[in-house]
Amino acid sequence: MSRWLRDRLAGAGRDAWATLLPTECSGCGAVDRALCAACRRALVPGVHPVTRDDAVIWSALTYAGVARQVIAAYKDGGRTDAGAVLAAPLRTAIVAALAAAPRSSGASNGIQLVTIPSSGRAWRARGYHPVDALLHRAGLHPYPALSLRGEVLDQVGLGRTARATNKKNSLVARRPLEGTRMILVDDIVTTGATLLEARRAVFAAGGTVVGLATLAETQRLRPQ
Repeated sequence: MSRWLRDRLAGAGRDAWATLLPTECSGCGAVDRALCAACRRALVPGVHPVTRDDAVIWSALTYAGVARQVIAAYKDGGRTDAGAVLAAPLRTAIVAALAAAPRSSGASNGIQLVTIPSSGRAWRARGYHPVDALLHRAGLHPYPALSLRGEVLDQVGLGRTARATNKKNSLVARRPLEGTRMILVDDIVTTGATLLEARRAVFAAGGTVVGLATLAETQRLRPQ
């Protein structure tokens, strides 16, 4: 079967499904497409390093425009159908972090992917962990190394100092991490407070952070 014919049949199948269960693109609102072709193209990753304090974070997308709409819909709008498309950019960011990681000189059990645990409030609202779900879709497996000490405020709307204060000492390792090398993975980096707190918690438990990766970066406004 030719690629052209496969594409035509796939498109016809999507049209038939949309007739039964109408939906709209989570990026632009186009009718009858979970994610239209134009928005899929806007989500092609452009992996780049992001610096927050002394940390270099590899990020796949800029949190603006279509990416912002789709990620927000995936995280807080119940649009888990966008997960299949968002998993690929996150994987590319992880690959970049892995490529930049220092090589181990001794015995190693490999590099674990550690995500940031959701608050109880977020878990009750969503019913799933967004980043863990993306990793599973990408064929990767999160390593449950961290847990929350207690509830924290939603970071949305908080300034740089407030974000850092909100996250300070909010995470703790579930077990000793001596000899464990890991890449910290999150969905969006803004000030970096969450990832920096996760790194602190890993260090406190004796682990080693060899890289950081996120799906998207919120670009900071800088004075001229």
